[in-house]
Amino acid sequence: MSAMFRIGQGYDVHAFGEGDHVVLGGVRVPHERGVVAHSDGDVVIHALCDAMLGALALGDIGKHFPPSDPQWKGADSRAFLRHCNALVRERGWQVGNADVTVICERPKVGPHAQAMRELLAQDLDITLDAVSIKATTTEKLGFTGRGEGIAAMAVCLLVKP
Repeated sequence: MSAMFRIGQGYDVHAFGEGDHVVLGGVRVPHERGVVAHSDGDVVIHALCDAMLGALALGDIGKHFPPSDPQWKGADSRAFLRHCNALVRERGWQVGNADVTVICERPKVGPHAQAMRELLAQDLDITLDAVSIKATTTEKLGFTGRGEGIAAMAVCLLVKP
């Protein structure tokens, strides 16, 4: 019997560095720091890509877009998401829903969550009510609590259309 659904989870983290914004879910969010990353460092999309790839047992984002490859330097992570979605679709699946939690003290995610949801739903070709963006702090504990970086966790459900 073949499964009618698959679940994947993903996690990504980037240290803060020079810059004046971070990219989260495809949205440029003003911040007093940027992130240290080979691409645009979008932890939301990177975690979601890993969740999608994991549900298909296709490895992780680094396998598909290695940081050692100069063509991905400064890349827009939305291209990664669209590629992962194409892999999902080529195998006869679609994203049923996606749930992402951003972990940081700052920047504040709430004011940008709706725009993130809209871009992710567009790139995944799913309805807005199937995409969730949440945020939490670590109560000033750990690297995110000290303001040294930002992280995201994602889970997605793949379904047979």
